Amino acid sequence: MNIQKPFQILVVDDDPSHLKILATIIRSWGYDVSDADDGTKAVETVKERSFDLILMDVRMSEMSGIDALKQIGDYNPSIPIIIMTAYSSVDSAVEALKAGAYDYLTKPLDFDVLKLTLERALEHAGLKVENKTLKQQLTVGYDLKNIIGKSPKMKELIDMMAMIAPSEATVLITGESGTGKELIAKSIHYNSSRKNNPLVVVNCAALTETLLESELFGHEKGAFTGADKRREGRFMLANKGTIFLDEIGETSPAMQAKLLRVIQEREIQRVGGDETFNVDVRILAATNKNLEDEVENGGFREDLYYRLNVVTLKVPPLRERQEDIALLAQHFLKKYAEKNRKKIQAFTPLAMDMLLKYDWPGNVREQENIIERAVILLTGDHITEKEIPSNITDIYAERIDLIEQQKPAGMGNRPLEEIEKEAILTTLEAAGGNKSETARRLRINRKTLHKKLKYYGVD
Repeated sequence: MNIQKPFQILVVDDDPSHLKILATIIRSWGYDVSDADDGTKAVETVKERSFDLILMDVRMSEMSGIDALKQIGDYNPSIPIIIMTAYSSVDSAVEALKAGAYDYLTKPLDFDVLKLTLERALEHAGLKVENKTLKQQLTVGYDLKNIIGKSPKMKELIDMMAMIAPSEATVLITGESGTGKELIAKSIHYNSSRKNNPLVVVNCAALTETLLESELFGHEKGAFTGADKRREGRFMLANKGTIFLDEIGETSPAMQAKLLRVIQEREIQRVGGDETFNVDVRILAATNKNLEDEVENGGFREDLYYRLNVVTLKVPPLRERQEDIALLAQHFLKKYAEKNRKKIQAFTPLAMDMLLKYDWPGNVREQENIIERAVILLTGDHITEKEIPSNITDIYAERIDLIEQQKPAGMGNRPLEEIEKEAILTTLEAAGGNKSETARRLRINRKTLHKKLKYYGVD
């Protein structure tokens, strides 16, 4: 059984009677209290022992509370310090807050207010520790070693990520929808020197041009209807960290011009404002479009493309990483079995064969959704073909049918894919290249034929 220790509080005041009263009252609230009668002793005590909070007078003879606050802040900035002052002037309060004080209270103290302030400060400090722990866990979760993939293309991608993550380079991540471009972006951030600072994600395709501008750069009060107060944009929120611009290929020419300026100058301007602000951000962008083609067609600015294309990472589609299909399937099975509190051992051989033979047009996202669905529907301990969606089982059945119909004698020891490819190409040639007739003869639909031709690289 874990028993939580009381919070450790240091009270600092050069008035002995006031120091004694404060220590007695705070102990009565269940805290462990130590005391010091001047700023110098407070600094020395903090270096010797750890404290959860410091309550300190601003005016002391040996060393002022402000000077002690600065020295303690240099040594351990995570300790919340509440300053007490008999001088309720704005100047002393502002000086304390600028020096790093969590809050200030005026003498004579209202003990109810003191109690609430202590509780709030300790809760805030606890959240900071919790957030730090979560960030550490997140960093571990996005370790490059945890990216699933043993195929040559994935190994090449992971090796490239390991080289560029520690740099400040702008990165363009390309690939089909569902391949995991956001995962790649997050892994780059959490393996960089900026990992302890914000990662801000913006889906450029989800917002209109006007909303996207406000979202990225912020706006001034009254900049447009509904702008009832000033708002900071995502670039400012990402300061000292990373911003990930997903689906950047969907941005308008006007927005592309504004993004180009930010990338070049590292300056932003709020909507409705004249003032410019410097931002220190690393930019990662992603698209499922071929931006080179978009540049050729006039749909994307050439100068912005070259600014983004410092380093390009191409995430391969799942059909090009066959070796990873079973690995990912097992990963998602374990993930959703634990999430749904089910004991599932594995896939049946037939179910796994269906997954391996499917060409996954929706890539990893589609596979994850299908396996989550299978786990939810399953009542036994093995995922069978019954839990696999009909679009996969139907294509699998058609494929087996096709092979059985076209398989000449003596082909029993050849690989399944080789037999299927030969059957399709032979029928296509016999039909004079007519795909509709080829599909009819093979007893499959034209869409299935098109997918298979594309898969075999003959479309």
